[in-house]
Amino acid sequence: MPQELESGAAGLVKSALDGDQKAYKALFEMYRQAIFHIAVKIVRNPDEANDLVQETFIKAFGSLKTYDHNYRFSTWLYKIAANCSIDFLRKRKIDSMSLDKPIPTKDGDVQMEIPDDTYNPEKDLRSHEQSIGIEEAIDSLPEKYREVIVLRHKEDKSYEEIASLLNVPVGTVKARIFRARELLKKKLKSIR
Repeated sequence: MPQELESGAAGLVKSALDGDQKAYKALFEMYRQAIFHIAVKIVRNPDEANDLVQETFIKAFGSLKTYDHNYRFSTWLYKIAANCSIDFLRKRKIDSMSLDKPIPTKDGDVQMEIPDDTYNPEKDLRSHEQSIGIEEAIDSLPEKYREVIVLRHKEDKSYEEIASLLNVPVGTVKARIFRARELLKKKLKSIR
């Protein structure tokens, strides 16, 4: 916030404390957009952020007497905006259910059982077979295509690094990688 705005804010705060309603409105207009940006960054919803702008100013104006003039007004106000937004998120949190706590029913307490579907042997086997298929497809490429694919995708070399290593122009490297990818697509389609 530029220094002249801060000094203007200090004068407006003093006027607002003296009961000047126009000073409140001027402070609101001066900081409304900044407060909105703070709120929307935290809550990620423009409609809720607009509500939080209002709430921030209500709280700030309600406690304007507590503002310490030794600090920047904007810092004080931004802190109120951040706190309002964080409080909003805390209140909005959904009640969670404990997985360890028994669930009371009319027939007594029941333990919740959640199946573990993280391990899937079929999926692991399929993934393993695909990676073997990809390796075999790469190995079956002609040498000039295999080496550019390996350098680019396994060793994460840039086009320029590959060109330097193979002592060929960058355009040749790009053309070989393109051709190698096309050959790999054809080979992998026939495997599936």
